[in-house]
Amino acid sequence: METPKILYEDNHLLVAVKPAGVLSQSDSTGDPDMLTLLKAYLVDKYRKPGEAYLGLLHRLDRPVQGVMAFAKTSKCASRISEQIRNRTVKKKYRAIVYGICGEKKGQIKSYLDKDSNTNLVTVYATKEEAPESAKESFLEYEVLGQGRISGVPVSLLVIDLHTGRSHQIRSQLASIGHPIVGDRKYGKGPNRFAGDILLESYHLELLHPVSKEKLVFELPLSSEEPWKQFGNHE
Repeated sequence: METPKILYEDNHLLVAVKPAGVLSQSDSTGDPDMLTLLKAYLVDKYRKPGEAYLGLLHRLDRPVQGVMAFAKTSKCASRISEQIRNRTVKKKYRAIVYGICGEKKGQIKSYLDKDSNTNLVTVYATKEEAPESAKESFLEYEVLGQGRISGVPVSLLVIDLHTGRSHQIRSQLASIGHPIVGDRKYGKGPNRFAGDILLESYHLELLHPVSKEKLVFELPLSSEEPWKQFGNHE
């Protein structure tokens, strides 16, 4: 597999685009993953003996494409991990969901509980009905446009994720009746969309671990359908 697209690289930090279908890190399947692919890139580029160091700072679900940051040193890993804990790292997502959202802006607050055996998240509206293992989860969204896929009404959302829970965006949007198009796990939509899930992490903002400079990485809206129909809304 080809090396993922590199957006930024210096002695401390590496930022790349994870394609849909590629794992963030290796698992029992042995399928391609970002960490292994980028380590191989570093070994080849710098002719390193043995394995290159690369720290995984955050993850994206396998079917989701988007911007990912990796640490080239342990100092970088520690400092950016601290930014993530302090929520100074900003991530935004785009999604095309089924249905027409009634409000221009909205938010979802609920409690998510993940079953490690089924790899499925259950959404609870209140803390009282949720098990103790459930975690409070919060996101905000804005509707950028409306369109159609195979005649079915859809909406383009930008999502600001305030808590980074596993499957959070997918499960929470499905819980309010707007599953993401192409989501095989949570998306019981009105038609069978054959492509990848229409969710991407398009915006990443953080402080450089050494210089403290603010770094912003953003992917443009795809010029391919079904994203293309929303091109005039950004």
